[in-house]
Amino acid sequence: MPRVFVNLLQSTGTKGGIEIYARELYAQLGRMDTEFEYVGYASTELIKQGVDWFPGHVIDSGISGENRLSWALGELFSVSRAARAAGADLIHGPAMFAPLRSSIPVVVSFHDLLYFSHPELMQTKLFTEPVKWMERRAAKTSTRVMTISEYSASMIRKYFSYPDDRIDVIPLAGRVNALGDASYGPRASDLFLAVGQRSPYKNLETVVRAWAHIPPESRPRLVVTGSHGDDPLAPIVAEHSLEQWVELKSWIPVEELHELFGTATALIDSTLASGFSMPTLEAMSVGLPVLLADTEVLREVGADAADYFTAGSPVDLARAVTALYSTPERRAALTALGRERASHFSWERVAVGTLETFRRALTAQHSSPSGRGDQRRKDEAQ
Repeated sequence: MPRVFVNLLQSTGTKGGIEIYARELYAQLGRMDTEFEYVGYASTELIKQGVDWFPGHVIDSGISGENRLSWALGELFSVSRAARAAGADLIHGPAMFAPLRSSIPVVVSFHDLLYFSHPELMQTKLFTEPVKWMERRAAKTSTRVMTISEYSASMIRKYFSYPDDRIDVIPLAGRVNALGDASYGPRASDLFLAVGQRSPYKNLETVVRAWAHIPPESRPRLVVTGSHGDDPLAPIVAEHSLEQWVELKSWIPVEELHELFGTATALIDSTLASGFSMPTLEAMSVGLPVLLADTEVLREVGADAADYFTAGSPVDLARAVTALYSTPERRAALTALGRERASHFSWERVAVGTLETFRRALTAQHSSPSGRGDQRRKDEAQ
């Protein structure tokens, strides 16, 4: 039975979508009857949280995923040693990183390459070059890579010159049971919602500024969730005297998030750069219309089941909000289109695609005369 060693050092409870990916994927794999077994290698923070979702034994690495130095050293050197000690046949890095070298096949999941494509939008400028170096090394070490959109695949080819025949595109899905049944009766006609941390690439400033371009007599309400500490959007609200219409919230209880998704008029995703948009699919799955920034990746996710506005333009977002606010027929159409669109994405499909990637990586190993495949030759060449 092939043993997959899963690198969970980056999972600490603060990493957002990448952690959701690892949790949902391996929870789904645990529900499937396959030829694989799994061993997790967890950060100290993840051990404290609990890992009952993981379908196998979990090793406490003793490494903090929040201490950047110990985490980086663990990624580069500890993972491969621990994988060998566990008798692993394959290493999976769900979070875009891999050992410096490995004598067994490595599969890496790349979600985006924002440090390459949009470095100006990264908050941690000091870590931009180290992260880019580690991601390049991960690509060099990997036997195959998985990614979550055709857009991200194009970035992998562009910045890593990675062979196209070793890239597997496996789109994500919304979180399982993320919003319950979201059955809260009729939707409000004047309550727009935006969610996410206040990172520059989320571009939530554009959402708030758009409200200043909507005349007060036809201005709907806006709720923006996801802040930590002092909210950088608060001065913008005050600058434009939007307190009556705009409510800024921190991270909120899951029950409150369920209610917002179940009662809001529409969800706005203003993200300038990303590899996917799970909130879009989660909204669509419960019939919540979505307004998306017109970027390549959000077009890929939303297709014709969303309305779009020019990315980074408060004026055009104000136009899109006003149009949707005043047109209940369009909202009803987007509800139906969104439910249909969301039905094409599932974690079962993600898991099936992932298993196929694992099999391809192991086949590449066994097809080599040395018995260690392309990875060993690559290590020796380096």
